[in-house]
Amino acid sequence: MKHFQIHSELDQVDQQILTILSKDARISISDLSRQVGLSAPSVSERIRRMEAQGVIEGFTVDVSPRALGYTLQAIVRVNPLPGMLHVVERLIQETPQFVECDKVTGDDCFVCRLHLRSIEELDQVLDQLAEKARTNTSIVKATPVKRRLPPLR
Repeated sequence: MKHFQIHSELDQVDQQILTILSKDARISISDLSRQVGLSAPSVSERIRRMEAQGVIEGFTVDVSPRALGYTLQAIVRVNPLPGMLHVVERLIQETPQFVECDKVTGDDCFVCRLHLRSIEELDQVLDQLAEKARTNTSIVKATPVKRRLPPLR
């Protein structure tokens, strides 16, 4: 298990590296080092350090759900019925249409993002929760802010 610092100090070069990697995680170390003005070994060491500190958790691929036929996105707020919290959490984890889920404070316990092929598929997913939780669903029209880095300063 990694131990994280409460706040990792990032200098300007670290910030540049993170910004470039967030846009293209497949960039070569040599191209990255040219862009930030350091040697390849220095850049590699900085990346290893940020991984060890938990700043960089991994490298990923960005897949288009629409290209895979998932033309519908929904945000579902879920409030489990008494005694159903762990059952509902496990059901959400095991249902592949739930691509993100946060456990939150407030009136709802979970706020989830789903990718679906149709309204009928959404109904099927929600029917699985019907006897275990109350739900409130919003269809996503657009995403004006895609996932991005938090402020690095």
